[in-house]
Amino acid sequence: MEFTTKYDGLVARVEHGIDRELPPADAAPGRLHQAMRYSLQAGGKRLRPILVLGAAELLDPGEQIDPVPAAVAVECIHTYSLIHDDLPCMDNDDLRRGRPTCHRAFDEPTALLAGDALFAHAFLLLNEAYASRPSLAVGLCRELAIAAGSRQLVGGQMLDLLAEKSTGVTDEMLHQIHDGKTAAMIRASLVFGGLIGGAEPEVIATLRAGGTNLGMAFQILDDILDTTSDAATLGKTPGKDAKAGKATFVTLHGLEASRRTAEAQSAAAMRAFRSLPGDTTFLLELVHRLTTRTH
Repeated sequence: MEFTTKYDGLVARVEHGIDRELPPADAAPGRLHQAMRYSLQAGGKRLRPILVLGAAELLDPGEQIDPVPAAVAVECIHTYSLIHDDLPCMDNDDLRRGRPTCHRAFDEPTALLAGDALFAHAFLLLNEAYASRPSLAVGLCRELAIAAGSRQLVGGQMLDLLAEKSTGVTDEMLHQIHDGKTAAMIRASLVFGGLIGGAEPEVIATLRAGGTNLGMAFQILDDILDTTSDAATLGKTPGKDAKAGKATFVTLHGLEASRRTAEAQSAAAMRAFRSLPGDTTFLLELVHRLTTRTH
């Protein structure tokens, strides 16, 4: 199947799943559920849920287990992290996915609570959707809790804040920040697909390793685009990392070295995914497009 057709089909499944799995906008308290939907239904690349669906289909083409609720759960966590990241106490940003951030469209307390609610909803989804397969539900919840917790996603955010305007940031520290902030959820998304597809432990390990490489390549390119692109192209405020004094690959190594590192990480991800069972054509093309994107 042609890549764009396949990609668009997966995005449509994700969008339908989000609409189906979220509380209705008019369910009480309406303002909270409207804010949740405002942020979660704002579009975007849907990278993480597509990785869930793509990996699950790769390992179980017949999809004996529906991966969509797991894909939506991952996107709930990702979107919660963006809502909180944009808050005045964090990055204080006005634009996300091409429109006003949640706290600008509603207000700061509502945005904070919308993020909290999305975090909790992710685990509810996993428990309800996979209740008939308790070991799978437990495995997914554990994987997501680790990826979203203090040693990965939230920990990466904390390290990112601590590194602001610091002159002592090392390459090792920068890798820790990016591994937590970005690679953790990309890695978990691929592992989610593997678990749903019934992958053997060695395949899960390959998905985990390739996900780490893909996450690093994706974030380094994000650092590059923050320096070289514009708001209309990115759908978010460019140049904010430099303005905030954040540690990025570009500030630490410069543009050309950052591009070389992103290419090396992308190549490592491609090598890992080529070794997976099944037809990896879509996954490999997705990696290529993500790591050569211009927005």
